[in-house]
Amino acid sequence: MRVLVVEDERKTASFIRKALEAEGFAADVCANGNDALAAARATPFDAIVLDIMLPGRDGLSVLKQLRERRNPTPVLLLSARGEVNERIDGLNAGADDYLPKPFVIAELVARVRALGRRGSDAKSPVLRVADLTLDTVTRRASRGGHVIELTAREYRLLEFLMLSAGRICGRMAILEKVWDYDFDPGSNLVDVNIKRLREKIDHDFEPKLLHTVRGLGYVMKEPS
Repeated sequence: MRVLVVEDERKTASFIRKALEAEGFAADVCANGNDALAAARATPFDAIVLDIMLPGRDGLSVLKQLRERRNPTPVLLLSARGEVNERIDGLNAGADDYLPKPFVIAELVARVRALGRRGSDAKSPVLRVADLTLDTVTRRASRGGHVIELTAREYRLLEFLMLSAGRICGRMAILEKVWDYDFDPGSNLVDVNIKRLREKIDHDFEPKLLHTVRGLGYVMKEPS
């Protein structure tokens, strides 16, 4: 599971991140609402831990923006205030769960794990963009009825791009998700693998689905 933690208190954010990583999760941290929205657009997270009290754009505003953009990622709201009205506002805005501060870290981890299972159960095992399909159970890709043979790395790259369909995927985000570690940003590793994948899924087909966004990264989408 990949989890986005949105918390402006550094010690609390570090505490949550370490606890999640100790349980085998990958955790990214943002300290404000705008960065959280940008991260949610760039990466398909399995769950979001979102503090309500944030500098600038608060957590409820972030949550409303996510739902308006039809981002279905399960959200666990955190707040130092445990008022009933605030919980109701959060749930009405689209939150999936609520945990007041101070909390027991084991409970937070358990709630995040439950949200991840819930989100996973709701996802279709077959990803689709136009006539390109990817079965995440059999790992079989096809386009226009033609089976596309993929290496393990190409499969992970295609899965990430299709999960992020319509959103720009930066090179560093691709490296972290597909290769699981930070890499020299000057490397052409992503570009080389994108070229190979494009040859397989786009070269003999129309319309083209894998597009380069100059200076930003790549996006999988149907032409408008």
